Amino acid sequence: MPSAVLPSRAVIRVSGKEAQGFLHNLVTTDIDGLPEREARPGALLTPQGKILFDFMIWRDIGQGGASDEGGDAFLIETDLAQRDGLIRRLTMYKLRAAVTIAADAEGVTVFWGEHFSDGTIIDGAFAKAGIAVSRSAGTAADALTSETYADAYRALRIAAGLAVSGDDFALQDAFPHDVLLDRTGGLSFRKGCYVGQEVVSRMQHRGTARRRVVSVSATSPLPAPGTDILAGEKPVGTLGSVSGTNGLAIVRTDRVGDAMSSGTPLTVGGLAVTLSLPSWSGLEFPSASDAAEP
Repeated sequence: MPSAVLPSRAVIRVSGKEAQGFLHNLVTTDIDGLPEREARPGALLTPQGKILFDFMIWRDIGQGGASDEGGDAFLIETDLAQRDGLIRRLTMYKLRAAVTIAADAEGVTVFWGEHFSDGTIIDGAFAKAGIAVSRSAGTAADALTSETYADAYRALRIAAGLAVSGDDFALQDAFPHDVLLDRTGGLSFRKGCYVGQEVVSRMQHRGTARRRVVSVSATSPLPAPGTDILAGEKPVGTLGSVSGTNGLAIVRTDRVGDAMSSGTPLTVGGLAVTLSLPSWSGLEFPSASDAAEP
């Protein structure tokens, strides 16, 4: 079974009698409905509805989902560079809640294939894309640590259409809809208020989300991340993660739809590209008749 260690990832443990309610009322993910052996994406937002921190979250099955203090325990996987900032922000919201927030493992191991190792957690975001991936906090003894396997995992993530901060978007610059959290199980519209909920809910009900993650493909290797994607001479987005001739980008779907309808070429670094929305998302580019400028 292919595997890779991701040393740039880290894990935070949130536990205690009020841990579940604390997280449920704070982040975008439906924590109350989180299955026992599934990791789901999520975010902690700014009051303006933009992503302040992005992560994967799952129940800590290592102790049967329970904490030493009683109550529940959760593991939050985030970028190592974000870990301390996320701990500080969670602690700020904690107030007097019966919750313990602490750094846990450094590094995360990912496995892909049909058979999962014992103790790993199914990645619900990849499952939406029809790809079997599981995750485990820390470095598994049988994990493969070479860059080759980390590159293979990046290619798998690109194929799935799953964006991560740092590689594909800047924190405080993207809404949850932009990175498909509304499609991957990382954004709940059924639970009560959480930070930034009003803005996100308004985008959902008014259908005003115009930026989305797309797959980028070319016949030659793509240029470096951060290169503008152009429709004719007008920028429509920015290239993110790259693996050879394939990559991800967040683009204005209305402008891309206009370009497709009019036959305007799409390029990045002078290279002709094809853009497509992930098939599993159920999204389509708007046509020229229904795309509108803000």
